[in-house]
Amino acid sequence: MTDTYDIRAVLLQVIQDQTPKSPTGASLQQTSVLEETKRRLGITYENLVKEQAILTTWHDLFRTGYLAWGLNITNPKPPFFHVTENGRRALASLSRDPGNPAGYLRHLSTIATLNPIANSYLKEGLDCYVAGLYKAAAVMIGGATESVILELRDITVQKLNTLGKSILKNLTDWKIKTVSDALHNFLDSNKKRFTPELRDEFEAYWMAFAQQIRTVRNDAGHPTSVDPVTSDTVHASLLIFPELAKLAAKLRTWITNSLT
Repeated sequence: MTDTYDIRAVLLQVIQDQTPKSPTGASLQQTSVLEETKRRLGITYENLVKEQAILTTWHDLFRTGYLAWGLNITNPKPPFFHVTENGRRALASLSRDPGNPAGYLRHLSTIATLNPIANSYLKEGLDCYVAGLYKAAAVMIGGATESVILELRDITVQKLNTLGKSILKNLTDWKIKTVSDALHNFLDSNKKRFTPELRDEFEAYWMAFAQQIRTVRNDAGHPTSVDPVTSDTVHASLLIFPELAKLAAKLRTWITNSLT
């Protein structure tokens, strides 16, 4: 059975390919997109299970606001449809946008490897995001970020123990903010020993990445309004996360190989 992420990725790619390049171009129509998706997925004969899987993902794109029925007021019904603002945003960076989880995860895998816990939270966050469950997605991406930070903390503590050096009490605290701040302070005190590239990335991104994602997570977990988290803020968190993971991977390598 083809993975739902793969079906969604192919559907979005077909829509992007068939989107008219000018107002006078051919309109987007349901049958054309579905038949081409079926062909690209290699379904060469009638297969009810696989075809219904395509239809389920197809209708999800409408349910979550990526697509809407109709071309114009004269043609407001199926088979005509159009791409919404959310859909256009996803298509603009299709190879890595969180609206296309398969492409997003492929991109992430080229720059960092997540531990199983972080990977689990991230995938559930993507599932929530494409389902339009933005508060839940914010909590999940926050959990993935915390796992990355805690993994880096554990590697730091392990290395310091191996070197016989003292460990700051706050590094082993149970509160994630306390740990994150202590880890930042420890790394900041050693940044003169980083390579110039790593030092520049650390100074520019570490606090901004961790703070943005944690703030969105806290807004979702401790709401002060009816709609504390929007699709835009979660979208930003998901776009930021791969860069945080990449930076954490570089810091893990430095701690393991160069901390003395």
